[in-house]
Amino acid sequence: MTPLSGIDLSRRFYADAVAPVVGGPHTAALVGPGSEVLGFDTARSTDHDWTARVFLFLPEVRDIPIPGTFLGHPTKLEVATLDAWVRGFLGFDPRHAGRHDWLATPTQVFAEFTGGAVHHDDLGFKELRRRVAWYPDDVWRYVLAGQWQRIGQEDAFVGRCGEVGDELGSAVVAARLVRDLMRLCLLMARRYPPYSKWLGSAFARLPAATALTPHLTGALAATDWWERERHLVAACENLAGQHNALGLTDPVEPRVSCFFDRPFQVIHAERFVRSLVGDTPVIGAIDQFVDSTDALGHRELTRAVVDCAHG
Repeated sequence: MTPLSGIDLSRRFYADAVAPVVGGPHTAALVGPGSEVLGFDTARSTDHDWTARVFLFLPEVRDIPIPGTFLGHPTKLEVATLDAWVRGFLGFDPRHAGRHDWLATPTQVFAEFTGGAVHHDDLGFKELRRRVAWYPDDVWRYVLAGQWQRIGQEDAFVGRCGEVGDELGSAVVAARLVRDLMRLCLLMARRYPPYSKWLGSAFARLPAATALTPHLTGALAATDWWERERHLVAACENLAGQHNALGLTDPVEPRVSCFFDRPFQVIHAERFVRSLVGDTPVIGAIDQFVDSTDALGHRELTRAVVDCAHG
């Protein structure tokens, strides 16, 4: 028998075991951490921390009797008030989100909050999710600019490392660029990029992945910098075309050219940064300049860092 997906298991657990005993207004959902929330769970996912689980939001917290197992799985029912859980999970109230809130929240958190499924909603959770389904346009432009800026800071290094015989260093830079290009593609498609384990899986679901994947994998597999650069050039030009297709800015020339007088082909990403935000200084959203899992999982810290970085 094919195992139930985590979302289907949660839905059945709610319908058969939770809903009959709740009573009164409530909201039930599967959200938060977990591969099943993003729809990436497989049979492998069940080898640890796998439960039939539901988040149950009530006007006041109270005990809800549930069975210890459901369809052969341990059960987990997390009960909270909606406002308290949302503020704790996001770090802010989605009904009053400001620019700082958007920039201080990792994209993985937004993906976990807006993913999964809502099984029943008397308390307005769907509306809260709708409010953070995607960035406001001005924040989106700024985050896109931050992602282009990261690319422009390193794309010439693939050739420069290779030129001095450092193919390992060139490969490391290329791998960093591949990750940044994948994240840029997701941001252009209005998808919150997940953390590293699921970045490739999320990217593969994009229509643009069909054309881009051969070049991204080619850049990673290449054994010399010329081949890496060739594939990265093709990927950058593709994404430059995607940028123009968004219609957020006047068209930007989507072709690469030499990096100053050096023989390295780059997209000159600063042109896209300027087209999006003009002369506004760009630092980016929190996970564009912080790369520690522990730091990104600490709401108070990410907000404090963004306070410092953005004045």
